[in-house]
Amino acid sequence: MAKAKPATLHSPTLNTILMVEAVLEDNEGTYLSIPELKKRLPKKVNHNTLMQILAYLEESNKIGVSLKGITWAHNMSQKLQRLEKKG
Repeated sequence: MAKAKPATLHSPTLNTILMVEAVLEDNEGTYLSIPELKKRLPKKVNHNTLMQILAYLEESNKIGVSLKGITWAHNMSQKLQRLEKKG
């Protein structure tokens, strides 16, 4: 009896992460569904890879995920950075 091969996990590359971040940041203030996000990406991204990237971005508080969709939430304005340092 042949053993089943374990599923290979593909880690996203830095270029892919940056590509997804750029699309989300360019659409700041709007909610994107996952299919809409896939359409706006300049290159195709594997669904599981995209899910890993979105999980990472959510953990790092760069995006917000709600029933409306995904939105860019990371704000690094100079004024906010100064307030964080004083905080």
